Amino acid sequence: MQALKERIQREGTILGNGILKVDGFINHQVDPELMDECGAEFARRFANVGATRILTAEISGIAPALMTARHMGLPVVYARKSKPITMPDQVYLTIAPSHTKGRMVELIVSPEYLGSGEKVLVIDDFLATGATILGLVRLAHAAGAELVGIGTLIEKTFEGGRDVLRPLEVPIESLVRITALDAGHIEFAAD
Repeated sequence: MQALKERIQREGTILGNGILKVDGFINHQVDPELMDECGAEFARRFANVGATRILTAEISGIAPALMTARHMGLPVVYARKSKPITMPDQVYLTIAPSHTKGRMVELIVSPEYLGSGEKVLVIDDFLATGATILGLVRLAHAAGAELVGIGTLIEKTFEGGRDVLRPLEVPIESLVRITALDAGHIEFAAD
């Protein structure tokens, strides 16, 4: 998606160790117009998967998931990273490594909002190793839901996440694919 690619070129910062800082428009400060465009594109790409619910991870996945849900007319459920007192005692919980936090994080969903028979579309900000998305898939499966697709704003192809997710046999769509981050240079996959 050209608008997202241009924004990454203009404002993305390479921090080393495979980390791309996009805090100015996705991860800390959110550009609602850009996220709306991304949501519309995801809605177009996943129009025929039959999704009934969108699942993402707190916090960076919420903006693209919400805008996708807006265009698809679906609710969004996001996996919390800590359990609030308002959540029931029985929850779906898994752990996944966080590249940017440098540690394992919990992903928690209430069974009130994710259940058997749902057709889940996972939308997240990044596809890197695939570990967070696999955590979301585990939550969906624990709830008895069916995974119908995976969408990410940015894929770092050099981290191998797509290969990890391929056995799930669902459509995987990334709006921008990055093949290398080095020495202040971002290399994008050809469209």
